[in-house]
Amino acid sequence: MYTETALFDLLLPGDSRSLKQKRSYVRPIIAMLRRFEVSVAEVGSLDLTGRAQIGVAVVAADPAHARTVIDTCENQVAGRPEIELLSVRRRLYGDED
Repeated sequence: MYTETALFDLLLPGDSRSLKQKRSYVRPIIAMLRRFEVSVAEVGSLDLTGRAQIGVAVVAADPAHARTVIDTCENQVAGRPEIELLSVRRRLYGDED
C-alpha cells in the first residue's frame, strides 16, 4: 500500500480581500479535486486572504498509480487561470515508512 501526499501553495487574485472571497476561489478547487477520489482540504494560510494551501492525499496499491493521480490533480490546479500555483511539495509513503 502506498500513500502520496501533495501540498499546493496558491496565490489568489488581488480581489480576494476577504475570507468570503477567498472561499469563493478555494471551494471550487476542492470540489474539482474530489472528483479524482482523493482526500483534500485547505490546510494552511487559513487566515490569509491572498494565499491558500491545499493538501491532497491518495492511497493506492502501487506507487505508479498514486503518482498518476497526484500528477493529474497538480495539472488541474496549475491549469486554473484565476490562481497561480506557487509551489508543490510531494511525498510518497510506502509500507516501510
